[in-house]
Amino acid sequence: MLQAEYTEMCGIYGQINRVPFADTRALCRARDTMMHRGPDAAGEWLSADRQVFLAHRRLSILDLSELANQPMCDVSGQHVIVFNGEIYNYLDIRNELIELGCSFRSQSDTEVVLQAYRQWGRDCVCRFNGMFAFAIYDCDRQEIFLARDRAGEKPLYYSNHAGVFCFASELKAVMSRPDFAREIDLNALDCYLNFGYVPGELCILKNVSKLPPAHAMLYRRSDGLCRVWRYWSPPEAPVDSKVDEQALLEEFEEILCDSVKRQLVADVPVGVLLSGGIDSSLVTAMAVRSSQRVKTFNVRFPGYGSYDETEHARLVAGHFGTEHIELEAGSVSPDLLPKLAAQYDEPINDSSMIPTFLVCQLVRQHCTVALGGDGGDELFGGYPCYSFFSRMYELMECVPLSLRRIFGSFSEKFLPVGLKGRNWFMSAGIDFSREVPKSLLLFEKSFRKRLLPALNAGYAERLWNERTSFQEDLVERFTRTDFTNYMPEDILVKVDRASMLNSIEMRAPFLDHRMIEFAYGKVPAAFKADARQKKIFLKKAARRLLPEKLDIQRKQGFSIPLQQWLRQPEWKGAISDVLLATGCIFSRAEVRKLMRGPYTGINNAERLFALTLFELWRRHYQVSLPES
Repeated sequence: MLQAEYTEMCGIYGQINRVPFADTRALCRARDTMMHRGPDAAGEWLSADRQVFLAHRRLSILDLSELANQPMCDVSGQHVIVFNGEIYNYLDIRNELIELGCSFRSQSDTEVVLQAYRQWGRDCVCRFNGMFAFAIYDCDRQEIFLARDRAGEKPLYYSNHAGVFCFASELKAVMSRPDFAREIDLNALDCYLNFGYVPGELCILKNVSKLPPAHAMLYRRSDGLCRVWRYWSPPEAPVDSKVDEQALLEEFEEILCDSVKRQLVADVPVGVLLSGGIDSSLVTAMAVRSSQRVKTFNVRFPGYGSYDETEHARLVAGHFGTEHIELEAGSVSPDLLPKLAAQYDEPINDSSMIPTFLVCQLVRQHCTVALGGDGGDELFGGYPCYSFFSRMYELMECVPLSLRRIFGSFSEKFLPVGLKGRNWFMSAGIDFSREVPKSLLLFEKSFRKRLLPALNAGYAERLWNERTSFQEDLVERFTRTDFTNYMPEDILVKVDRASMLNSIEMRAPFLDHRMIEFAYGKVPAAFKADARQKKIFLKKAARRLLPEKLDIQRKQGFSIPLQQWLRQPEWKGAISDVLLATGCIFSRAEVRKLMRGPYTGINNAERLFALTLFELWRRHYQVSLPES
């Protein structure tokens, strides 16, 4: 692989008190709850007045010198940084800083971030190409600056409550504080039961927030000011759909090739997760241009042929001559669920976390860094629902909205939860010229209220309207909304936690900000999806770059036979033990209705999975409902 100097992934933690810390052992324990993110080394820094504590856990990607240790101070001792992530263009920035008169003690990208902050201040974040979350403390100004990457690949939680400001890569570190009250935020829970994830700055716990992607924040010790702002947004959609298609394809190829080249840089073994789909196959095609030896990995689940993409991956690997490794996952037991619930700080309803975890576990035996195809669907219209709803819009356009709303309301009221097509029928009642249908809806408002009467049911719908991207074109509206919500709060959370639990670094070339800006600023929605096709542009790129025999029309997705599993006594028993146990916060009567689904032809597997994961998480961390 290509060679470079010092890069790393890690977990970061920081805390600022109004009074001096008497003892830092509890703070170090908070940091060490994230040991899996950085099993190789640990460090901490305490301010002279003992009121600011910064800590770091390291996963070494390259051979590191002591000069690259974190927390890292600049030469003056004025600025201190803790950094999680990768800056793929750090050498370019380093050279620019040297020309401006800066000197460096290490070869690390961490020091580049620190020096960039000294040179350009808070605007430095706009110069970084990478995935990152970092915090820089200014000892003279007594303020701390935090920022997160544009797509939201690296997480960052924070709390500013009762005179204590703290932040961490994972929620469990914040929760580890002895004085922290572990209470559920009911608005966040309402969102989880609606979307399957907690969106935006919301957190499942009260008095905790997430720094959203593409945002920065400043905390000032003198008066407790906490200011958050967006430093980047995707560009506006192109107005003219009459573009040079050939030129777009060439530009796409150029950007992806450079992104992959930058992300192959490491001194540890690097691989590509090759599912056989378009996105990962394109990443593989670009990888072989930059390296003579590329390892590709494919994982299959024996016994479930429809979920096996081995042949597709084998075709791509053979075409490009990669060192292809086929891995086989064993049988999946429900005993894995408590482990996953504990790791996924905030519960997400995504059963593909199981194969994602297993893939990371198996691949870690062969490499420490892996490239994947995440982001391709959101940028280029890859999900089937984009085409489905475009087709529905065409069919429904001539039907008065008032009649469609009656039909949607009827479907919600009289069709059983879990019936195939029920969500689609309910979506008929939306205004397709302004709204975005929730294709992954778990529980509508009335059902959420029956599940848990204490909920502020309806908050999720109000927030969804606020967070919907307002674009004239339905596909453009859909992809941008998913990029802002579903991708960072579900897809990227799933990948980050599964990979970090196995101490493997996942990289996503499609989420290079240049590719994001290209997809939203130059590629018209008509090139992404319509009523008949999805991923139109990427399929054209695939025909240029991938083997002719590859079936580019299919969309398998990274899924598991969850419905089949839930019919098995072992899984049924595990679900029952959790959801029908004394102390479960959800209505037993409603849970029993859902559990009858697999045996009556109704698919409530994902809903049961969502409730089970949440309850396992709540019990593990001893989280309670707020007192009424």
